[in-house]
Amino acid sequence: MKAEDLENLYLSESSRLKRQIFRKVGCAATAGDLVQEIFLRFWERTTDLKGDATAYLTRSARNAAIDHQRSEARKRRLLSDLLPEQVVAPPATPLDVLIARDGIRTLDEVIAGLPRKTRHIFLLNRIHGRSFSEIAGVFGISERAVAKHMARAIAACEAITLEAI
Repeated sequence: MKAEDLENLYLSESSRLKRQIFRKVGCAATAGDLVQEIFLRFWERTTDLKGDATAYLTRSARNAAIDHQRSEARKRRLLSDLLPEQVVAPPATPLDVLIARDGIRTLDEVIAGLPRKTRHIFLLNRIHGRSFSEIAGVFGISERAVAKHMARAIAACEAITLEAI
């Protein structure tokens, strides 16, 4: 196929194909992009083409719209599966970083100021993920005693948070 023939085919069919794709994808810009991709592929395969060019382009437009819908659905599914913590947050400003570092330093001081046993119990639970029963076994105390140590540690951390407000 000559370039002039392709140009004439594009001029006669592109509007119809854009409308066809637009009805499926709902975005004129996407429809235009897909039509351009279809004609590019058509141009690359014209030597292999057997049959009616219009039918080929119509089928290609339908397939491109379906592929696009599948791709968008896959993206939406992947994004909806992300946990809120996995969603990218806007970059922190230098002030945000300074405030966060100050808060962490203060929290470290509070934890360091806890009684030794309470501090160890708190760190085993919150940092190392140990259960109350595991911690009770390590220290030879009841789970209720572990809960009391945890309550003291959490109260100390919350007190410093309330002071900051």
